[in-house]
Amino acid sequence: MRSVHAVLISFLLLLLGACTTYPYSYPHRDPVKVSVVGLEPLRGEGMEMRYTVHIRVLNPNRAAINFHGVALDMDINGHPFASGVTDGYGSVEGYSDTVVSVPVSVSAFSVIRQTYGLGQMQSLNNMPYILRGKLGGGWFSTTRFIDSGNLNLPGPTTGSR
Repeated sequence: MRSVHAVLISFLLLLLGACTTYPYSYPHRDPVKVSVVGLEPLRGEGMEMRYTVHIRVLNPNRAAINFHGVALDMDINGHPFASGVTDGYGSVEGYSDTVVSVPVSVSAFSVIRQTYGLGQMQSLNNMPYILRGKLGGGWFSTTRFIDSGNLNLPGPTTGSR
């Protein structure tokens, strides 16, 4: 009986050791690169606005990234603006890219906050944004991403041509 316990404990310790080295057993993976490539309006509910955000996911690694589910959050001017999820699935092959579409919701409060913030600005150019999200892939293969930049929106037009 003692030998069975010793074998069982040895096996569990070996298994635990394998789990702790799991992230280091694969070669270094470079982070994915994500950029916003499109925005389409959707029908909203009540005071909510909805959009489909199209993001290009670029995989700079040899191994493919398989995902099931995408989540993202977008901040504009340092404030939360939109968030959304989709249960879509797909794959980004190694050294390639693909476009993924995610429906997002913008609350009325976010719109009011952004409108107030725009009133304080002199120009609609160079509004900073941050896009954070993840490609769901199971326990050990979820891929997180972040993208940031500046939005350049057209300002109001004047009467002269």
